[in-house]
Amino acid sequence: MAEDGNRPRVLLLATGGTISMQVDAEQGGAVPKLTGREIMDALPGVERVARVEVREFGRYPGPHMTIERMWELRAAILGALEEEFAGVVVTHGTDTLEETSYLLDRSLPAEKPVVMTGAMRNSTELSWDGPANLMAAIEVAVAPEARGRGTMVVMDEEIVQGAEVVKTHTEAAGTFRSPNWGPLGVTDKGEALFYRESRRKAPLTPDAPALPVDLVKIVAGADSRLLEASLDTGARGIVLEALGRGNVPPAVLPGVQRWVDAGRPLVITSRSLRGRVLDTYAYPGGGHVLRDMGAIFADHMTGQQARIELMLAIGVYGDDVEAIRNVVEAGRYEH
Repeated sequence: MAEDGNRPRVLLLATGGTISMQVDAEQGGAVPKLTGREIMDALPGVERVARVEVREFGRYPGPHMTIERMWELRAAILGALEEEFAGVVVTHGTDTLEETSYLLDRSLPAEKPVVMTGAMRNSTELSWDGPANLMAAIEVAVAPEARGRGTMVVMDEEIVQGAEVVKTHTEAAGTFRSPNWGPLGVTDKGEALFYRESRRKAPLTPDAPALPVDLVKIVAGADSRLLEASLDTGARGIVLEALGRGNVPPAVLPGVQRWVDAGRPLVITSRSLRGRVLDTYAYPGGGHVLRDMGAIFADHMTGQQARIELMLAIGVYGDDVEAIRNVVEAGRYEH
């Protein structure tokens, strides 16, 4: 066994979430209670894996993690990456973990691993999954093979790229998946095993993400009201979670035209769980018509991911729609 001083150092940033929660009888449900150190106390043997330093970022439920807080968390991680840590582990609420993970993976350097984790069951429940997830995350953070992979999510013994992760189930322990690409690897009996390379683009590093950027889900019979309300109330950009391959009802087109005429970016994703958007259809509202109007297509991104991508891109390129298009589309579409 290695001496303590030879074990890699890992920073744990505790932000709250279900992993920190206990049921409060007076409030009638689970609320954040545990500190990062108290969660660490549930990990016997962790000292044989790494020397873990704990810093308390906050005790926020997932829905309380705003974009501004995510950016503050990024700043804390960026500072830690310059210290003598092998990697950084972040405990986080699962409701917004996929958005924070995307923001971090798209805006942080990739050399040292940043590993996100959490829990789907709180510490009052017999099946609390927090300690196992946290131990696995620490094991990934110290794995030499994790270097150069950027931000990852580790839960339920799977390792998923931060920019690909989607919460796919409201309660299952194995909720975090990469629907299009599958996991990077797994954790197994204390070992991190990687089976494919990470898919990463050059990071976007604005001074701050642009706000607000809205996300509108397109449904049967949708019209332009929400698009126009977003534009009229000052949104910097908008993402449409469109139908199928990237199509909208004809009544949405006047709102699309207003966005294009205003010189603000409008991004198309699909509300389908898997697959990419493409300008296949030329009927009114079809993707080919949207592309001709000036819409930006977001490949395989979910609506949540495309919204973060657009915030970062506007933060870097301002109102330069073509520069934003080049970043979002990443050369995967013909102009």
